[in-house]
This record gives sequence, C-alpha cells and structure tokens, in this order.
Amino acid sequence: MKDAATSDQTTCCVVGAGPAGAMLSLMLARNGVPVILLEMHQDFEREFRGDTLHPSVMEIMDELGLAEPLLNLPHTKLRQFGFQTPTQSFTIADFGRLKTKFPYITLIPQALYLEFVIAQARTYPHFTLLMDANVRELIREHGRVVGVRYTRRDGVTHELRTVLTVAADGRFSRLRKLAGLTPAASSPPMDVLWLRMPKRPGDTLAFGGRIGGGHILAILERPDHYQLGYVIAKGSYRALHEAGIETLRASLATLAPELADRVDHLESWSQVSVLSVESSCLRKWHLPGLLLIGDAAHVMSPVGGVGINYAVQDAVVAANLLSQPLRAGAVRESDLAAVQKERYLATRVIQTFQAFVQTRIIQQGLRPEAPFKPPLVLRLPCLRALPAHLVGFGICRAHVARV
Repeated sequence: MKDAATSDQTTCCVVGAGPAGAMLSLMLARNGVPVILLEMHQDFEREFRGDTLHPSVMEIMDELGLAEPLLNLPHTKLRQFGFQTPTQSFTIADFGRLKTKFPYITLIPQALYLEFVIAQARTYPHFTLLMDANVRELIREHGRVVGVRYTRRDGVTHELRTVLTVAADGRFSRLRKLAGLTPAASSPPMDVLWLRMPKRPGDTLAFGGRIGGGHILAILERPDHYQLGYVIAKGSYRALHEAGIETLRASLATLAPELADRVDHLESWSQVSVLSVESSCLRKWHLPGLLLIGDAAHVMSPVGGVGINYAVQDAVVAANLLSQPLRAGAVRESDLAAVQKERYLATRVIQTFQAFVQTRIIQQGLRPEAPFKPPLVLRLPCLRALPAHLVGFGICRAHVARV
C-alpha cells in the first residue's frame, strides 16, 4: 500500500459500527477515552440483520439511563418462544419467569438500534464516527499493532495511530484476517432462508416456530411485517432452488396456514436471503495492541438470537476493564487477556447450548420420516426458566461499571 496521504492519532480505534463497536465506542467516550469508530458502509441499513435485544442488553441500557428512550422506538416484545407441530405445541423459553425489569426479548430493527446508540455517543466530545472508512492494513511496530490504514470513497489512504485497535467488524472480520488469526469453527447441520411476509390488521399469528414434514419455520413479528426463517439442511439450498419458488411457497403455507393467503407475495428468489450457519470461536482474542470482540472473536449460530447480546456484553466488559488503562495511555496485553477471560466461558457455554438445540431439536425436526419428540428438558414446565435464563442472560450478567 502507498504511504498514507493523511495521518491522525487517537487513543482507541474501533473498527465496525455494529452492536459491539457502537456500544464500546459509546462507553469509552462516556468514560473520557478519545475514540474513533470506523465503519466501511455509508449507512446502517442491511437486510435481515439480527434485531433481538435480550434482557441482558436491556438491563445494560437501563444502567446507562437509555432503556426508556430506546423503548420509545418502534418495537415488539417476545415473552415466550416455542414450537408447534401438527400434533402438539411446547415452550422452549418462557422469559416471563425471569427476575428482571425486562422479562421479554425486545425486537427492534438493528439499524434503529445502532442509530440510537450512535446518537448517544455523539453527545460526548471524545467520540468521532467515520463512515465509508474501509480498513486495508494494520500498522505494526516492534511486534505491536499501533493503528490502521484505511481508504474512503475518494481512494485516498489515511493512517490512524492508536494506543489500542479493536476489531468489531463482524463474522467476516477483515482485521481478524489481517492479524492472521483463525477461529476454531464448527458447521451446524443447517442453513436459514430469511424472508418477509406482509402483516395485516387483525393478524393473530403467534411468535415461535413450526415443525412438520421435515421442515422448520421460525416466525418473528415486526411492527409492519413478519420475518420468517425457513430452516433447511446444510447444503440443500441448491436442490430447493431448482425445485422452484412455488415449492417454498407451498411449504410455507403448510407450516403456517395463517400465511397461506399471502405466500404469493414471495415472487422470486431475490426476496430470499441465505444465511450459511456457522459457529466459531478464537482461542485467543488479542495481540499486543489489538482486541477482537463480538462476531470477530466468536461467530454465533442464529439459535436463540444471542449474537447481538454477546457482542454488547463483550463491549461492556471491554469498556469496564480498559477505560482506565486507555486514559493512562498504556494498555498491556494482560489487560486484553482479562477481557477474554471474563467473556470466554460464557461464550463457549452458549455455543454448547446452541449445538444442543441444533442436534436435538432442529436436526430431528428436519427428518420427515419420524415424528418430532422434544427433549425432556422442554417437556417439563418447571424447567422452562432454564433455557430462558441461558438465552436471556447467559451464565453471568455484564454490568456497567461506575465511572
């Protein structure tokens, strides 16, 4: 890469303005740490990004004094999640049993959530956001990451030197690749097709999933539409595509008869987004001068919709532990290791739970030859709070430290 045309410096550079990067930037700026947030896109609008805020995140927002204004934005609430089969229904998670001010999952478009968090960060003088900033290179000196080089739309290369660089740039993290870090990955036995269906006045379509005939459908209600997740066996998309869009429409109508009168809204495969499901976790989330959080450190399966929540909790812990060293102008690698130490076990536990759901529920539900039988843990009402607590909070809650 050519020498940078411009050079700047800051205390912390956060790459990626998703849930992890936006929250970390807000909290660092709130704690008096100069931070520049780099986002490669020009806006926050994406198709079918996760938009579930669990009780863990709502409690964090409440500790920041932001829960009430956040809930003034358009949203829906999910208090239970379960599945229906042709012969029975069962609850996987009953969030109403949780001891919290927020006994539900808040569903809010991620673009709105990110704009809200960024707007709060802008109220602090130490925060700067640069959109359309595409990181191309890590700057290394004496075995330490000391900043990044990035380009903008005009193609000009800019250099940003930092005390700490944080990779929060998602499951396809460029910084992770530039750092030469490779996560230990598993390949869950499924992929998900995301699509939308119109929502009409008087609709009573329940949240949850439908299982039948070797197919699984997840239904999530939005203020003005339904978001559908059609689960398929991994690698089977091509065969489904070749069978034609009418095959998918017929399956949707069978699984959710309430939608049969509007499946014709699905006219082409261009309305379908394919998520290749994976799960992975770095063994080491840091190098000298570089920390990875959120999906850059651990890619979550969509089971339980926990990705945003673990990313935000990573950010909270990082801000709690690193604000003081950053204000002092020196961050040791042991400081970064402390962030991973606090978050690693919780991450691995939820990924293990996701794997259990994928193999014991989803994989079974994708077999048309046998009737579906839920695991014992889901058949006993007294145990329903366990999955709800694990999905809602994990094995430990991250809290905002006092400044």
